[in-house]
Amino acid sequence: MGRHALVGRSRYWTPLRVVLLLTVAVLALSWLGKAACLQQYRTDDGALALDWRNDRQYVAMCYSDTVPLYGLEGLADDGVPYRDAWFETRDDGSTVERYMEYPVLTGFFQYLNAQLTDGWQWLAERLPLPTALDVVVYFDITAFWLAGAWLTVVWAVLALRPERPWDAALVALSPLALVHVFTNFDALTVALATGALLALRRDRPGWAGILLGLGGAAKLYPLLLLLPVLLVGWRRRADGGLVRAAWTIGAALAAWVLVNLPVALAWPRGWAEFFRLNGVRPADPDSIWYALNWFTGWSGFDGPLADGQPPAILNAVTAVLMALAFAAIALLAVRAPRPPAVAELAFLTVAAFLLLNKVWSPQYSLWLVPLAVLALPRWRLLLAWMTVDALVWVPRMYQYLGEANKGLPMEPFLVTVLVRDAVVVALCVLVVRQILRRAPEPGRDPDPVWPAGPHTARPDPARR
Repeated sequence: MGRHALVGRSRYWTPLRVVLLLTVAVLALSWLGKAACLQQYRTDDGALALDWRNDRQYVAMCYSDTVPLYGLEGLADDGVPYRDAWFETRDDGSTVERYMEYPVLTGFFQYLNAQLTDGWQWLAERLPLPTALDVVVYFDITAFWLAGAWLTVVWAVLALRPERPWDAALVALSPLALVHVFTNFDALTVALATGALLALRRDRPGWAGILLGLGGAAKLYPLLLLLPVLLVGWRRRADGGLVRAAWTIGAALAAWVLVNLPVALAWPRGWAEFFRLNGVRPADPDSIWYALNWFTGWSGFDGPLADGQPPAILNAVTAVLMALAFAAIALLAVRAPRPPAVAELAFLTVAAFLLLNKVWSPQYSLWLVPLAVLALPRWRLLLAWMTVDALVWVPRMYQYLGEANKGLPMEPFLVTVLVRDAVVVALCVLVVRQILRRAPEPGRDPDPVWPAGPHTARPDPARR
């Protein structure tokens, strides 16, 4: 296709506009899916309150971390993340000092939205603006930014593979986006990571690194993408690949340090809360380790743990297994008959992290969506995986109700988790098989992320 070629007869309904319109439709449905958790009612004294009576958040499957975190993390009281603490009561009656539990960029993203909420409520007292409880306004403001982030993801995927707009449409119509865009704040991180891939494609390794560093300051997973960049750079070192990789990695680490260092120096205890919490968390019900313990009756590597006691052996085992998985991915990249695509190695890296980690929160699956579409663009396979993964949400919500409240037992939920894991493993096998092929499929760009041609530090006159 030429630069100014026109596909079809319509000059207005371009593939980009159609795909973005599909994204908006899915985002609207996703917001409506959470709307049941935004209902209000009047208490006996006439005050407005959020209607989460009778476990509405689980029965309606509308739960979002955004709502409870607004109160729990002090945002409703104008608390400053990482500076201001609160105290949590444990099961044994003791209290523990807690701080913002998210990385720096996500923590201040929440703080910004809380300040915008205060500003909106102040204006609503003086102007005829729609308003509601503070937490409802906070959720809607957060959802606005997250929707923009997911639109950015879809746009970036289409820009990476413009010859296949239906791949971007799969991201737009993903069942995982429908269920989880507003479950947590991960859409922001996915947008930064996907934007970094687009910057790399456009031969802007410094900007790619900055975006990955900012993504790592929001959720750590974008930093995992530095391994695929390094491996592909090594395989393409004859074309200046190592220079690109060095620029990307250096800029990513610099951006991460510049964002984190001021907070770490000012409030070291609050800054370290994210790392402390991840160290003491036991195996999450969504992880393969929890399912193994449940179905076998095995007490786990560490045995019974006291409240707040870190699972030291489980942490070590998962770290070693991840290191071995990453080493296997590196060996695959070095021995493959052709240089692998960045998206192929990125999908394998992030999938290995999720499968072996002790925590796989439901919204983490959003991390894989653009990577899977770029690495293995097969509609039926990916749509099947996304549907299975999204359906894990149903038994998870009803399991939280408890059998005494007509909820589900643990077993159906864990079975869906294992099915989800099996499907992701199958996708990894297909990606490995694709890497080991000597030639890519005809008519498909072998690497939609890595830029074509050698890298040069000077501007190319032909671009001017």
